[in-house]
Amino acid sequence: MAAITAALVGKLREITNAGLMDCKKALTESSGDMDAAVDILRKKGVATAAKRSGRDAREGVIAQHIQPGARVGTLVEINCETDFVAKNEAFRAFSDEIAKTVASDPNTDLEPIRTAQVAKMGENILISRRERLEVTGNGLLAAYIHTGAKVGVLVEVGAGKETTVANDEFKQLVRDITLQIAAANPTAVTRDELDPAIIAKEKEIASDQVKGKPPQAIAKIIEGKLEKFFQGCCLVDQGFVKQNSEVTVKEHVASLAKKLGDEIVIRRFIRFQLGETLSG
Repeated sequence: MAAITAALVGKLREITNAGLMDCKKALTESSGDMDAAVDILRKKGVATAAKRSGRDAREGVIAQHIQPGARVGTLVEINCETDFVAKNEAFRAFSDEIAKTVASDPNTDLEPIRTAQVAKMGENILISRRERLEVTGNGLLAAYIHTGAKVGVLVEVGAGKETTVANDEFKQLVRDITLQIAAANPTAVTRDELDPAIIAKEKEIASDQVKGKPPQAIAKIIEGKLEKFFQGCCLVDQGFVKQNSEVTVKEHVASLAKKLGDEIVIRRFIRFQLGETLSG
């Protein structure tokens, strides 16, 4: 059994926003297992989120590059040791160049470029991760780097007609979706993409939260809780932030598709946040 230290209790509180005593009791009950303690608190209804604290304290930036024509794009995370270097113009330019290089040739050996930059900046520099998307069929890519370069997004949106891709409203839609992803942090495009085990776990937690309720009400309450869960983590079910969440992303996309007489589909996205744990 792991020691229930003040630091462990504090970490659980940071993850769940639950009270200190609730966190301590949950950790004791789970024998110090952090994930199990989160589930215990959620089942008791005192945890406000299921997020995991998987952040590292690394400095650096997220950078992007979209090739002309917006059919090939990349997102990269470049880490350094200090915030001072992360804000350095030369380091930012180096990061942008890495993104551009990966877009042109994903198999390029980046190690010589990295080591040269280490010598130049006087700090250890890591190319932590890189992703490259290429459009198939009709569609566009767009990228967005949030102020401070700590969050970056790359998204692919497809269309049925080639003329739609050239439409200014379609281009604006694709850009708007990058802002949506940056702000609302979805984990999947649609609920069909979610791991069934995750949905089953949410059902289990919801069921525990409604114990003692009238049997005829339980199914409806669980359904409502699951719907709220989907609205939080599935991009198309989220409220569209640019319209104050009065319509969902799905509804907004469908509205433009109808106007253009075409089918528009958000195919995939990548969202990087600086220092995220890459495993799991």
